Amino acid sequence: MSNLSKLEFLALDISGKSYLSWVLDAEIHLIAMGLANTIQENNQASNQNRAKAMIFLRHHLDEGLKMEYLTVKDPLVLWNNLKDRYDHLKLVVFPQARYDWIYLRLQDFKSISEYNSSMFKIISQLKSCGENITDHDMLEKTFSTFPASSMLLQQQYREMGFKKYFELISHLLVAEQHNDLLMKNHESRPTGSMPFPEVNTAIFHQSRRERGRGRGRGRG
Repeated sequence: MSNLSKLEFLALDISGKSYLSWVLDAEIHLIAMGLANTIQENNQASNQNRAKAMIFLRHHLDEGLKMEYLTVKDPLVLWNNLKDRYDHLKLVVFPQARYDWIYLRLQDFKSISEYNSSMFKIISQLKSCGENITDHDMLEKTFSTFPASSMLLQQQYREMGFKKYFELISHLLVAEQHNDLLMKNHESRPTGSMPFPEVNTAIFHQSRRERGRGRGRGRG
């Protein structure tokens, strides 16, 4: 609260396109500030805490929304007004997020990082709509969408018994980095083309010249 010029997360604009992520961010920050009860029904929050929560919420609204809700002084009223206005966006986001989750496949991505980023983006959208995705779901999604050419590798990873998604993805990222390094080494110097060090080459030619002069003098 000491630095009101700084936004902890993006302000909600009047179009409401960021409302679902804005709600999560706002709620998490209110919990951290000890003000979560100010947006709960029938709360007994003090006037001071309500004022703090109201200042925080208004600080994260764009100017258009601030003007529309200029007379609202209770954070619960503001919270419910915004919910009534924008909560319908879940009806648009959820079907698309479910579709993206169903058709998410590891084999469709060029890198593990791209797959991982897409995975968390979809999960974030699903969670904002009230659907929870577990580590087991994430592990199964990854195992079941390995490229067909890597079925043996997929089975080996299954047998390692990962319980957390991040454990599997960490192993995949390390393996990918090792593979990239091997490919770069191979491309820079194909098999059987070990370069002869320049210093050794110079010494080799000098040695031959000296031996040649020595043999000439002996024969003379």
